[in-house]
Amino acid sequence: MKKLKFAIIGCGRISYKHVEALVANREEAVLVATCDIAQEKAEEKKKEYLSKLDESIEVGVYVDYKDMLSKEDIDVAVIATESGYHPEIAIYCMNEKKHVIVEKPMALSIEDADKMIECAKSNNVKLCVSHQNRFNAPIQQLRTAVEEDRFGRLVNGTARILWNRNMGYYTQAPWRGTWELDGGTLMNQCIHNIDLLQWMMGGEIDTVYAQCDTFLRDIEAEDFGAIIIRFKNGAIGIIEGSACVYPKNLEETLSIFGETGTVSIGGLAVNKIETWRFADNKDNEDEILKAQEGDPDTVYGFGHIPLFKDMIDAINDNREPLINGEEGKKGMSIILAAYKSRLTGMPVKFPMESFSTMEMVGIDKINK
Repeated sequence: MKKLKFAIIGCGRISYKHVEALVANREEAVLVATCDIAQEKAEEKKKEYLSKLDESIEVGVYVDYKDMLSKEDIDVAVIATESGYHPEIAIYCMNEKKHVIVEKPMALSIEDADKMIECAKSNNVKLCVSHQNRFNAPIQQLRTAVEEDRFGRLVNGTARILWNRNMGYYTQAPWRGTWELDGGTLMNQCIHNIDLLQWMMGGEIDTVYAQCDTFLRDIEAEDFGAIIIRFKNGAIGIIEGSACVYPKNLEETLSIFGETGTVSIGGLAVNKIETWRFADNKDNEDEILKAQEGDPDTVYGFGHIPLFKDMIDAINDNREPLINGEEGKKGMSIILAAYKSRLTGMPVKFPMESFSTMEMVGIDKINK
């Protein structure tokens, strides 16, 4: 089978996981180009890939993604730039008939997310949003239990992301924490676990209510947020997200509670089952807990490799990737609803047809 040709656009903090995924899927994928407005970063990513691949191939280096697309034969563009640039770049790539993997969040507005979804359909290309934690083995195990109705009636679910991001994190990349290019802790740090919560709890949302504020970090957006979600199936979701935990990350935990089941998954990247109890006694909790893999090296987890594999298979089999545009929009929409709730002080009813992080500009002045 012909290898799919990949390009990475944006060679910053997360891009090493994309290199890792391409190397792991080397039988079916090859990196042909890297691109970053800082050429030295693109060069470094090329060297990183070749050193891990341990063979000599040609990899182009570019500072302009449009130039790259005009000169290179590319099947899949991987977009890992600042969040606010995701829609523009993704839409350009898809209009050039390239499949796209885009880092989270896919966009910072409902309108842009919808444009990306429509662009993928109109160009008959695949759009995948990088919510890699869905591929964690314990998360897949939990999803199977949900689909088998082992919880009975779902009561509530909680997503807790209690981390530390000091001012050095924000000053090192000044786009972070801005309404134009990022959003705050909910959009940047918490979106993966929010995506998992809505995926497990039934997805369809009735209302979202939030309280958020900027307590300790000198940024535009929130460094702490709390969200209550009422799902259409009656269950309640509770989200607690912080960048203010002293002095370092404390936990990232997803817990699901039902009439006949309780599961809690923690670990460094929601990768370790901590509680597994079901009334049906189909499996032994002690054995489940013992069969856990170790923690990954970072909070990015283990999921990029299977996410890339799923995208490769989706292209080759002409099916949708597991986390397509519609799926990628769901967690992002919850966070945008939380921002709207913060702005208005009221619960937000779904479906929410439009909202953007840019509507939050000046919220600190409004609050004062």
